[in-house]
Amino acid sequence: MIRSFKSFHFFSSSTEFLLPIFSFSGSISVRYEMASHVVGYPRMGPKRELKFALESFWDKKSSAEDLQKVAADLRSAIWKQMAAAGIKYIPSNTFSYYDQVLDATSMLGAVPPRYSWNGGEIGFDTYFSMARGNASVPAMEMTKWFDTNYHFIVPELGPDVNFSYASHKAVDEYKEAKALGVDTVPVLVGPVSYLLLSKPAKGVEKSFSLLSLLPKILPIYKEVISELKAAGASWIQFDEPTLILDLDSHQLQAFTAAYADLESTLSGLNVLIETYFADLTAEAYKTLVGLKGVTAYGLDLVRGTQTIDLVKSNFPKGKYLFAGVVDGRNIWANDLASSLSTLQQLEAVVGKDKLVVSTSCSLLHTAVDLVNETKLDDEIKSWLAFAAQKVIEVNALAKASAGQKDEAFFVANAAAQASRKSSPRVTNEAVQKAAAALKGSDHRRVTNVSARLDAQQKKLNLPVLPTTTIGSFPQTLELRRVRREFKANKISEDEYVKAIKEEIKKVVDLQEELDIDVLVHGEPERNDMVEYFGEQLSGFAFTVNGWVQSYGSRCVKPPIIYGDVSRPKPMTVFWSSTAQSMTQRPMKGMLTGPVTILNWSFVRNDQPRFETCYQIALAIKDEVEDLEKAGINVIQIDEAALREGLPLRKSEHAFYLKWAVHSFRITNCGVQDTTQIHTHMCYSNFNDIIHSIIDMDADVITIENSRSDEKLLSVFREGVKYGAGIGPGVYDIHSPRIPSTEEIADRINKMLAVLETNILWVNPDCGLKTRKYAEVKPALNNMVAAAKLLRTQLASAK
Repeated sequence: MIRSFKSFHFFSSSTEFLLPIFSFSGSISVRYEMASHVVGYPRMGPKRELKFALESFWDKKSSAEDLQKVAADLRSAIWKQMAAAGIKYIPSNTFSYYDQVLDATSMLGAVPPRYSWNGGEIGFDTYFSMARGNASVPAMEMTKWFDTNYHFIVPELGPDVNFSYASHKAVDEYKEAKALGVDTVPVLVGPVSYLLLSKPAKGVEKSFSLLSLLPKILPIYKEVISELKAAGASWIQFDEPTLILDLDSHQLQAFTAAYADLESTLSGLNVLIETYFADLTAEAYKTLVGLKGVTAYGLDLVRGTQTIDLVKSNFPKGKYLFAGVVDGRNIWANDLASSLSTLQQLEAVVGKDKLVVSTSCSLLHTAVDLVNETKLDDEIKSWLAFAAQKVIEVNALAKASAGQKDEAFFVANAAAQASRKSSPRVTNEAVQKAAAALKGSDHRRVTNVSARLDAQQKKLNLPVLPTTTIGSFPQTLELRRVRREFKANKISEDEYVKAIKEEIKKVVDLQEELDIDVLVHGEPERNDMVEYFGEQLSGFAFTVNGWVQSYGSRCVKPPIIYGDVSRPKPMTVFWSSTAQSMTQRPMKGMLTGPVTILNWSFVRNDQPRFETCYQIALAIKDEVEDLEKAGINVIQIDEAALREGLPLRKSEHAFYLKWAVHSFRITNCGVQDTTQIHTHMCYSNFNDIIHSIIDMDADVITIENSRSDEKLLSVFREGVKYGAGIGPGVYDIHSPRIPSTEEIADRINKMLAVLETNILWVNPDCGLKTRKYAEVKPALNNMVAAAKLLRTQLASAK
């Protein structure tokens, strides 16, 4: 039984970590016998210690040893935290300096030739060049991890890759934990999922079967497994999340073949195959439970509610079920009574000694620790559980299912669940009625896009191949200091406004100097493209340290949508109007769209997501119309995360896309034809939803293109007709590399081969917030120069 809750200070020469530790009655041996498991844990640290260590290393302000020390301290603190909380199956090798899929690429020695790796153990230089690019070569492609806001580095594979065991990280971290007295379950990205998440390298036929490489990578896996066995590992976890996708029989057969091949090497080990994020199909479930040499199956029972029926109908005798009943994707406290009921049902099928309580997926996707939150009020705080609290929930459920229920803990949990259901701050009847009334219309603009573009061109008078940027400009340390001091009441509102206006003027002047056609104000007043809006909308709550990793060192702090959403007052009109007053050129009003606000928030789970999205759409609609009244003629409504929310099952796509696209149209259905509506999308695979993108009916869409090897253009080569304005990104902003004028001109020419000249825009892939001015100025200068070069060539060709 949990008796007390206190803090555990972990000190090192370079960092101090504050992680929770829990005191329990009973002996240590009892604690370690609890049947509980955590799929994975956040790696950034409770105060983003890894982020700051990484960025210091990249900026050459600290050494590799300094970075490694911070990482080792974080790993140690996390393992000790889980051991102290009573978790029996503690994962290792879920820590990463950048991304777990990139770690697997390193383990397999699958380094693309452009990084000039000469073999041996892969070091930071090669590893971070693959992740971020360097002065001479671009980074590998980055895309969304299933339907989350986490990004992974996409492996580039072909028939000529010489795989070799080139990173011993998994074994090293297992030994590291063992030396601390913590026996862990090493976690590897499973071989089949690794291949299914890869792409053919440049120059390799698209028809190349990535699964044909299975015989080449399995020997490396065998080496790793053998080393783990020799080091004393008794369990090993293979993450095979692609099992929840719509797979054909050939793909499912690859799982059967892979684990049959590994069976003899795995002999003597307990083997857990972990799946997450959705239900398994009946065929996938049959494949999973039929795998040779496998001891246990990890299933997401939060998002995979129908999987329980498969377990009840057919679960192999003598096998373990790692039941993912604690949500790893959201921050709401578990309904312990409901989860315990589910576990009791499963006990009857699996057997008490074979049932392990687990998280639905890695806790990487949730915030680290609620204890670090000082600004959330007690009522809302009682409704929540971050990663550290979810570890407690897992163990509490394991103890309860073993007959050691902590009655006080369960009573407090039930009271919090009841409080959330009955709280008056959750429901706004006016908002609910307005959202319900939306269902009778599709909210399309009356005039078609071609006629609107003509009307807009008469008003805006833009050149061929107009240039623009996506929204944000670099956020300097000084700018962050100003925002921080204003939030802490250390400077007055007048001082804050003056400082932000000066920053906007600097950004406007720079764009005019560079001769960019449609300007942005640079968003100096914004901390984050979702949080900024959520702070001004009702129904949202905010954390101080609720950071979640998005990619690499980039973390986001998702708002918490706990109630009905509305807009009390204008949010951006003052700053956009101020910026427009500084220039004669068009100034874009910059908004985040409803689907992206939804998908990048922790969303209430007590009503359908689409209902919350419609509420947000109405709030953004009010803002769009106020911007138009204020004289802003170009308004960008970013839907960076629209593709990300696409369900993992194709059968569910149509319903999601219908309400998501509808939500976007609601925001701008009331504006005049002369008001140009832009949207922006980034870092996802868009080709399969191109018709829904067209159905959004935006006047102009800017979209990531360069980092993904211009695969967006392939959809237009295949005959899709796009009549609105479109700006496929001409350079990757997530790399410090500065592209040349010639390189950008070459990209534009590739676009002109498949898109009409009069609809093409020239812009970077994404916002410039994370870059430095020393990178941004020359890159934008080269971008504008490339556009002007192409204009001259087009004019002379007439």
